[in-house]
Amino acid sequence: MNPPVRLKIVQAGEPVLRQIGRRLTPEEIALPAIQELIEHMRDTMRDAPGVGLAAPQVGLPIQLAVVEDRAEYLNGIAPELLAERERQPVPFLVLINPDIVEYSEETVEFFEGCLSVAGFSALVKRSRRVRVEYLDEYGQPQQIQASGWFARILQHEIDHLNGRLYIDRMETRSFTSLDNMGRHWKDLPVESVRTALGLG
Repeated sequence: MNPPVRLKIVQAGEPVLRQIGRRLTPEEIALPAIQELIEHMRDTMRDAPGVGLAAPQVGLPIQLAVVEDRAEYLNGIAPELLAERERQPVPFLVLINPDIVEYSEETVEFFEGCLSVAGFSALVKRSRRVRVEYLDEYGQPQQIQASGWFARILQHEIDHLNGRLYIDRMETRSFTSLDNMGRHWKDLPVESVRTALGLG
């Protein structure tokens, strides 16, 4: 078995992060290069560690993302916070040419971070539920309904494939370094954070 390959994760300011990714054909998906890229992206995401990684984040303007929220990432998070965020483990998933075909009107707001905006976090409002159509790593059409944290991860990664970062959607007054987030905001309910920041 080959050792894991770590790809370089590009940071905000790289033009590729602002491009709309090119859609892949089923023939391209079957190519060894794309199958290898999927493995390398999985290893890079786990090494970071992160819960999602999109091809533009490793410098490639194509419509491909990987997602995984491992059970071990949930260790040490208070059960009430997991419940509030509707966060549960998500098995490894490959999304190619994904489209969000349905958004719930109901939105939820939580702190979000990004491997391409390293060291920072901010409150981002997103739909609580989404329905996504995509191709899997075998080029087969799939559909997934997601809610809570999983829906947030999907929206975040699909934004990457369309040239968007969470900072485009964030509540700007909540933008914080991860150090200060841990010091001041991490365990507070979102409403308390909004009040403290004068957001009502």
